[in-house]
Amino acid sequence: MSMDLLNIARTGVLASQAQLAVTSNNITNANTQGYHRQVAEQSSLESQRLGDNFYGAGTYISDVKRIYNEYAARELRIGQTSASEAQTTQTKMSELDQLFSQIGKSIPQGLNDLFASLNSLADLPDDMGIRGTVLGSAGQLADNLNQMQSHLDGQMKQTNDQIAGITDRINEISKELGQLNQELMKSQGEDAQLLDRQDALIQELSQYAQVNVIPLDTGAKSIMLGGAVMLVSGEVSMSLGTTAGDPHPGELRVVAKIGSQSQAIDPAKMGGQLGALFEFRDETLIPAELELGQLSLGVADAFNQANSQGFDLNGEMGQNIFKDINDPTMSVGRVGGFGSNTGSANLRVNIDDVGLLSGSSYELTYTAAPVSYSLKDTVTGSVTPLTLNGTQLEGANGFSIHIDSGVFADGDKFEIRPSSGAAASIAVDMTDVKGIAAAAPKITADAANSGNTSVEMVSVSRGDPAFPPTGSELTFEINTTTSMFEVFDANGTSLGVPAAYTPPSISAHGFSFDVATTAGATDRFTFDLSFAPGDNSNAVAMAKLSEAKLMNSGGSTLSDVYQGTKISVGGKAKAADIAAGTAQSVYLQAYNRVQSESGVNLDEEAANLMRFQQAYQASARIMTTANEIFDTLFNAVR
Repeated sequence: MSMDLLNIARTGVLASQAQLAVTSNNITNANTQGYHRQVAEQSSLESQRLGDNFYGAGTYISDVKRIYNEYAARELRIGQTSASEAQTTQTKMSELDQLFSQIGKSIPQGLNDLFASLNSLADLPDDMGIRGTVLGSAGQLADNLNQMQSHLDGQMKQTNDQIAGITDRINEISKELGQLNQELMKSQGEDAQLLDRQDALIQELSQYAQVNVIPLDTGAKSIMLGGAVMLVSGEVSMSLGTTAGDPHPGELRVVAKIGSQSQAIDPAKMGGQLGALFEFRDETLIPAELELGQLSLGVADAFNQANSQGFDLNGEMGQNIFKDINDPTMSVGRVGGFGSNTGSANLRVNIDDVGLLSGSSYELTYTAAPVSYSLKDTVTGSVTPLTLNGTQLEGANGFSIHIDSGVFADGDKFEIRPSSGAAASIAVDMTDVKGIAAAAPKITADAANSGNTSVEMVSVSRGDPAFPPTGSELTFEINTTTSMFEVFDANGTSLGVPAAYTPPSISAHGFSFDVATTAGATDRFTFDLSFAPGDNSNAVAMAKLSEAKLMNSGGSTLSDVYQGTKISVGGKAKAADIAAGTAQSVYLQAYNRVQSESGVNLDEEAANLMRFQQAYQASARIMTTANEIFDTLFNAVR
């Protein structure tokens, strides 16, 4: 019987020793990130029969269990993905909001300075110093737009770098998870330390993208990203990579790589930091760049057109102040062809009316049967059919698409960004302050006109031999029904027989102007050719551009375009702050739940330590008692 007591005591000592070891391990790993509390489950040994009774044979540790709740872990991963996505969005939106609020404030200030200098010019139109101030203000505004675009380009580069960095880290995790799966297969998923490391990596992975975990019978786990990309399958690890954007190379794409094959990933399905970066870039940063380009086009076109309507100090019609909006350097990036295109069409976008532009991007699609060209607004989703007129596609709001060379193939697609590149390229072309056209020619419609016809000056050439003496007048009598015109001098004398013209342009006596009509009629227009250096009519007209609703189909001023972008960015930044706080609260709830189940409670472990220590001491005391009984029995039979 003493020998049975000794064996029972031995099992108790060993069990208590195991319990102490597990408890001690919990305590020492209380601050280890990703550690899951372990519990040694104790069971009784099979009873032994002596005579008519059964006696216990002791105890043993049947299992060392890792406390893990798959449902709670899944909720934690979901919470982590949402919190990381919201936090990344908040950070990026905050950076962009500060950019528009601090550095970007120079743009409305630059506009105000330019209009202020034009108001000063209207007071003293022949003052060379003020004219120099006007050109200086125009140059500063262009520089401000260039600088703002440069900072937005920096945001684009930073975002692309972050995307590339995250994909590199995902690949490292993928490789390590594959190796862990190999080790776990050997232990059939029983090694708690490997499981903790696996869960820690999966939890980190959930920061970067949405993670779906598929447990395998072998003890390994397969991992999917975004519900569509298999990253780890058993011990096989896949990888992600980045490639140049399609159709715009500077906008990185993420692809899944399997061997030599790669497939583009839809970033909208990824979630986490990766999804947030793509959403910020595509839904906020690029639209902000396009709207800044829209403003740049508006500034250049408005002042160029206004200056072309007046006389400069040399008595000539005003030339461009800013670079022409359809200059090759201003049109960089307006068209991007998709890599899947099989045709050879080379396209160019020409801005026809800046006021009709919306700052959107469009997708042009060609269908061969039946032949059609459709233009889809990527913001509103509206589709506009285009008409091919020669080599020009017409029907878009504010711009036309020119086919410079090549041909379309069925299914070819192009992304059209009419305002792309303008903010980076806008510059002042005018160098001579005399070129500012402060004076204006006066065109007077005859009181008896039908009201169906209007004329717009295009250019004046005082060097033309037929140009009348300064101060005199010319009257054009235009028959828009027969497309004929006749010119009379100030005395009403005809200067030639009626002549034909090709609508809408008339060029005669040094004048070139366009004729617009809504119905055929014979109307007369008198051109006052007097030019005075002190005339400020056109300077006043240019100063009034500050209040003119030139943009967004007559709905916005130049300043409104920038303020609209700034307000939109600020609103998104505020919404991102709120979303980040909400997502963090949800994540903390899930984290606290996991900790309550799987985390180490030091108070509880300290109590367990004392309990198992007492059990160990009691089992040791049984061994002493059994030894004393054995000694007594042995001495009795000597």
